Amino acid sequence: MEDNRFISASVVTYNDGDTAQNVCRAITENTKRYPFKLYVIDNASFDGTADSLSGMELTLIRNIKNIGFGAAHNVSLEHELGKYHFIVNPDIEFTSDLLSDITDFMEENPDIALCMPNVLNPDGTVQYLPKEIPTFKRIFLGRFSESVRDEYTRRDMPLDTVSDINFCSGSFMCIKTEVFKSLGGFDKKYFMYLEDADLTLKAQKYGRTVIAPQFTVVHKWQRESAKKLKYLLIHTASAIKFLWFWRGKRK
Repeated sequence: MEDNRFISASVVTYNDGDTAQNVCRAITENTKRYPFKLYVIDNASFDGTADSLSGMELTLIRNIKNIGFGAAHNVSLEHELGKYHFIVNPDIEFTSDLLSDITDFMEENPDIALCMPNVLNPDGTVQYLPKEIPTFKRIFLGRFSESVRDEYTRRDMPLDTVSDINFCSGSFMCIKTEVFKSLGGFDKKYFMYLEDADLTLKAQKYGRTVIAPQFTVVHKWQRESAKKLKYLLIHTASAIKFLWFWRGKRK
């Protein structure tokens, strides 16, 4: 990559407080080998999240209302992005020059359009996130059936090599900016949940979508849709939209 190239990242916040500060520090303090631009899009937090980020090496964008996860990340498309763009959750932790390392990996593998790292729980165990195409069985029955959930997350996947997957988690992903722009970002019909699965499948038109387990992040996953009715309803609405849109389009 030429020296004048840079990378970019966006973080969407909503009442994330100290968590958002931590991930922004992880990006700004650890990204050494490439120039970068960090965009934080705040979805009208009322806990002072946006104010707490003032003075940091980032561009803060304040939305006047909560427009959702994907639509907020899309705001970054209105600004200057690097050759590779990182989507990062505020509840992500890492301590190395991870963005530069993944950028090198993307440069070495030009057939890859989108990738995610291995995601760990705070205790160091693997966080088994969905990696297969969402179906009615996997989305809904996977809440009650361990075998279905294992199928959805490809729990038996060896985590010692780069593997093609159909669902890259929006908790942390790297996408070629030309692909992100060609797709118009995330589909805004999803307020939250499954916009990342939708983006993954659409990105496959432009290249491989993979998990690169040599890279790791820690994700303080809250699983809100399994705990609160509000988020369960949002998840259900997104699932219906996803299943309807992709009906007959994939096997």
